[in-house]
Amino acid sequence: MSDCVFCKIIQGRIPAEIVYQDDTVVAFHDANPASPIHVLIVPRKHIPTLNDIPEGDTLLCHIGKVAKIIATDFGVADSGYRFFINVNKGGGQVIFHLHAHVVSGKDLGSRFIKLAIILATAWRKLVRKIGKPK
Repeated sequence: MSDCVFCKIIQGRIPAEIVYQDDTVVAFHDANPASPIHVLIVPRKHIPTLNDIPEGDTLLCHIGKVAKIIATDFGVADSGYRFFINVNKGGGQVIFHLHAHVVSGKDLGSRFIKLAIILATAWRKLVRKIGKPK
């Protein structure tokens, strides 16, 4: 697509810090990283969303393999990383060219758990303070 930012990066028309590429995908640092390590894996072929991958296509397997390579190269394969794909607007997709995220560099799991515990504790206190409805 002529106005797709990821297509332009793949074509070399927009600069990006590429960390991996092969005949199927290009991986580069996210322009607005959510974490110290935030790499996008983008298929060279323009596919708008995960829903548009033809049945039986091996693209997702390849993207998963590349995610493991990137995690190993960045030294987070053993300590941990997140690997995800947002699908459509309601799922958080902003650029409609299929892409997977490899995110790490912060202890995301325990931070989320701590936040969930804090919120659950605050909710319980609020419910106790208000009391049961009569």
